[in-house]
Amino acid sequence: MSNIELLKNAVPPLLGWYRNHKRDLPWRENRDPYRVWISEIMLQQTRVEAVKQYYLRFLKQFPTVRALADADISEVLKAWEGLGYYSRARNLHAAARIVAEQGFPETPEGVRALPGVGDYTAGAICSIAYDLPCPAVDGNVLRVLTRLFADESNIDDGRTKAAFAAALKEAYPPQAGDFCQALMELGAIVCVPNAAPLCEKCPWEKLCRAHLAGETEKYPVRAEKRARKVEELAVFVLEKEGRFALEQRGKSGLLAGLWQFPLAEAGALRPEAFGDTVATKRAKHIFTHIEWRMTGYLIRAREFFPAYVWADAEEIAASFALPSAFKAFFSWLGNS
Repeated sequence: MSNIELLKNAVPPLLGWYRNHKRDLPWRENRDPYRVWISEIMLQQTRVEAVKQYYLRFLKQFPTVRALADADISEVLKAWEGLGYYSRARNLHAAARIVAEQGFPETPEGVRALPGVGDYTAGAICSIAYDLPCPAVDGNVLRVLTRLFADESNIDDGRTKAAFAAALKEAYPPQAGDFCQALMELGAIVCVPNAAPLCEKCPWEKLCRAHLAGETEKYPVRAEKRARKVEELAVFVLEKEGRFALEQRGKSGLLAGLWQFPLAEAGALRPEAFGDTVATKRAKHIFTHIEWRMTGYLIRAREFFPAYVWADAEEIAASFALPSAFKAFFSWLGNS
């Protein structure tokens, strides 16, 4: 039996399973393209549980694409604070301005052309919002299909993703949106990553080649990960008269345009250059390819250094988007 034939046979049990076992998630309340789009962007590289409350708050603040388009980018970044990968928020804002003027695109090509939308996101939006047979192949789907097919192809190779997308397109049922979400759901709660799959709960238990061969642990096959680059940094939380020093990152690169406490390579600046050190703390933050190892210094600043913007804790909470990379030092804002 070919992979496509196997996949077509797997569609009915998967849809039946999804109807009975899908999670109650706020973005599944309706298929409005704006709501689907917001959820799919938020869910990129972010856990479902972490997204739920952000999604609800974001839609409350920006209930329509026009509201998002008319907002200042600083408001959008502040609403996104803590979700990470802030380029997603900037792209959302840029795309909202296009959609507010031209309407939400209804074709895969039109959706794919929006800032911040790749092949997977375009496929997810088009299948969920419009029931179009547009494959959305992410890590969950790759894992599920490599096990179903017992396919030893490297899932980090773009050719594997392309081959699976082609097979999916041949198998998509009329209920494309449900099928797309069912695949994601199966990978999220049954055919799970980093643990043994829950095969006894899987609608494909009698179809999955890897399970039938007793070899689910072999899949997926992927390239060896490159070691992350480690950066040693010093974080200076400067306080004077209840106000704290902030600086804005550059317009490109990691955390572009966001605010931070003064930051430097370890050893490049001495704490005593700013004032008296009150406390120190070690912390680390892991990005996809970089690990920050930080030493933080809470310092009573001797002056309001003009190179920085100074704001109190309430103003920072209301108006400045600080990345979660610095959350280990947030407590100092209320205990200075």
